[in-house]
Amino acid sequence: MDVKYGFVRHYVVTDASVHDSQVFSQLVDIDGSEIWGDSAYHSTDLEWTLARIGFTSHIHEKGYRNQPLTAEQNEKNRIKSKVRAKVEHVFGQWVMCLGGKFMRLIGKTRVEAAIGLKNLAYNFRRYAFWERQSLADNL
Repeated sequence: MDVKYGFVRHYVVTDASVHDSQVFSQLVDIDGSEIWGDSAYHSTDLEWTLARIGFTSHIHEKGYRNQPLTAEQNEKNRIKSKVRAKVEHVFGQWVMCLGGKFMRLIGKTRVEAAIGLKNLAYNFRRYAFWERQSLADNL
């Protein structure tokens, strides 16, 4: 996702049994230099790999049983959440304006097409928003 303007640039469709972290490498934007993610993606191996290839990691830290996050870690996660919240706007638009997240389709190809069309519709809405913003700024 283009964080600055809010466009969906990459997406991957998987079976429900596949965890998001298993397709993480397919979602990395090689044109970028920063990675944002929730605590499900956090691991020392991933952090090391991202640093090695030159990415700045903004992946949330997670606490463990009998080892909760420190106040400093909670504050860092709160700051990271401000940017990550922009990604959640896509799902909010899906639910409020584009018919919801539930899809009654058979076959992965059809689901990929439906999600692609929803992302395209979302991007058109974002483009219209930015066009209205630029018109308002020029008045």
